[in-house]
Amino acid sequence: MQIYKNNLINIQIEKSEIPWLKIFVNREVKEFSDCTFEEKLEVLKTLEIVEKSMIKYFKCDKVNIASFGNYVAQVHFHIMARFKEDSYFPESMWGAKQRESNLTLPSFEEFYELVKKSL
Repeated sequence: MQIYKNNLINIQIEKSEIPWLKIFVNREVKEFSDCTFEEKLEVLKTLEIVEKSMIKYFKCDKVNIASFGNYVAQVHFHIMARFKEDSYFPESMWGAKQRESNLTLPSFEEFYELVKKSL
């Protein structure tokens, strides 16, 4: 589900037990080096806003930022708020599940609204 879009990027939600957003470049580009300077700046600015917002709002233990694109070749970045009690920590969210999680987190919907207002 998309929560934000401008002329350069869009932000989508990855459904998960943890706060997890993805920033996509709107143009069909495969590598970050294929992006225009303006697209790169917009991605980096947005990454910083989302990361700082996650830290402040969720008080997470760590923020993970990743860009793989093996399945989806479109340039995009994953931003995930991580918690020592989440199901996968310290593994990546694509790794082996470590435990059943019982996280109690603030509203994701309110967080999405906060991010939109910050942009």
